[in-house]
Amino acid sequence: MTFGTETFLVLIAVGFGVGAYGTLIGAGGGFVLMPLLLLSYPKDSPDLLTSISLAVVFFNALSGSEAYGLMKRIDYRSGLMFAAATVPGAVLGALNTSYVPRHVFDVIFSVLMIAGAIFLLVHPGAPNAISKLPASSRYFTSRHLVDAHGNHYDYSFNPVLGIGLSLFIGYASSFLGIGGGIIHVPVLGYFLHFPVHVATATSHFILAIMAFTGTMVHIVTGTFTHGVHRAIALAIGVALGAQLGAHFSQRIKGPWIIRSLALALALAGIRILMTVW
Repeated sequence: MTFGTETFLVLIAVGFGVGAYGTLIGAGGGFVLMPLLLLSYPKDSPDLLTSISLAVVFFNALSGSEAYGLMKRIDYRSGLMFAAATVPGAVLGALNTSYVPRHVFDVIFSVLMIAGAIFLLVHPGAPNAISKLPASSRYFTSRHLVDAHGNHYDYSFNPVLGIGLSLFIGYASSFLGIGGGIIHVPVLGYFLHFPVHVATATSHFILAIMAFTGTMVHIVTGTFTHGVHRAIALAIGVALGAQLGAHFSQRIKGPWIIRSLALALALAGIRILMTVW
C-alpha cells in the first residue's frame, strides 16, 4: 500500500484521538482502532489488522503508563503478576487469528463488543463498591496506594482469580487485536475490586506488556511487515494523545468512565455488524 503525506497525517490524527480516548478509560484504544481498521480496509486479513492494532496499542499503553506512573496510580505488583499471566494467552491468540475467515472474525468481534457494552450499562456503579469486600479473607491480598495528589486507595482482591482471568484476557485481546483494556478494566473493577482510577492506570501497564507480546508474535510470523507504515503513523498519534487522555482522566468520575466505555463498545459493535449483513 502506497502512502502519501496526506494519508500519513490523517492516520496520525486518528491515532491521536484513539490514544486520548483509550488512555482516558484505560483501554489502550484498540477497541476504537480495530473497528476503524475493519471498516477502512475490508480486503485485509484479520491477522494483518490485529497486528497493526496491537502495535499501536503497545505504543499507546507505553505512553499512557509513563503518564500514569508520574501520577503514582499504577499498582505495579499486581500489574506485573497479571501481565505475566496474559503472556501465554497473548501468544496463542496472535497465532490463532490467521485461521479465522474475515466475515467470521467480524461477527465474533461485534457480538463480544455489544455484550460487553450491555454488561457495563447494567452495572455502571459496581467498581466503586470496594469497601464492602472481605479484606481479611485469607484468599485476598490487600493493597494501599497513595497517588501524586494525595488520594488514598485501599482495596483487596483474590490473586488466583486475577491470574486465571488474565490468562483468558490475554488470549481474547490478542486474538481480537484490541489490547485487552476493555476487558481488563471491568475485570479489575468488578471482579477484583480495584478502584476505577487505579484499574485504568494498572490496566495500561498490563496492556503495554501484553500488546508487546502479541506484536512480537506477528513480527516473527511476518504478518506485521505489511502493516508497518500504517502502524508507525498511528503510533505517533497515540503516543501524543495518550498524554492528553491521562491528564483528563483525573477530572472525570469513575462511573462516567465506565458509561463512556460502554457507549463506545456498543456503537463500534453495531457498526461492524452492519457491514457483515
